[in-house]
Amino acid sequence: MASGGTEAFPDLGKHCQHKYCNQLDFLPFTCDGCQQVFCLEHRSYKSHACPKSDHNSRKVVVCETCSMSIETTGHVGQDEAAIMESHLKSGNCDPTKKKKPICPVKRCKEVLTFSNTSTCKTCHIKVCLKHRFPADHACTRGASASSSSSVANGHWNNRFLAALASRTGQDCVNTAKPRSTSPPSTPSVKAY
Repeated sequence: MASGGTEAFPDLGKHCQHKYCNQLDFLPFTCDGCQQVFCLEHRSYKSHACPKSDHNSRKVVVCETCSMSIETTGHVGQDEAAIMESHLKSGNCDPTKKKKPICPVKRCKEVLTFSNTSTCKTCHIKVCLKHRFPADHACTRGASASSSSSVANGHWNNRFLAALASRTGQDCVNTAKPRSTSPPSTPSVKAY
């Protein structure tokens, strides 16, 4: 009874094929596992107990020795123990790979994962998000680049002031007010 609709519109909508529902739905869902038609309430694999719910899923087993993930989807007819045994014998299982990478900044013990790793654009070192800026991880190229840029900025600043002075007729660089080294004329009062 998968056909649906009303007497006036027989091709409009379909009935839910869940054994207890049979609701007429005008926007039905076709399950990509069992190819049956369901309403909104029964469209998930779990709600209609789909026998082919894992047809598109990928299954992975994690090796306890090297922390490597081994996909078991393509190994039809093999159980997980046999797949793990073949992985151990393959030579790819290296116990030294189990150690997780940590942030190289001194006294930082943050484990670097996919979501909290940042690669510095100047020194190309992988660091945690707390130390992603060159000043935070003592970036070797970043320190020299920032000092050279500050020298360059000083040079540009002097050129700007000279150009401004030529437009206004005043010398902005050398006409700073001389500061007096004498104490101020009004005595300072300290409040306790």
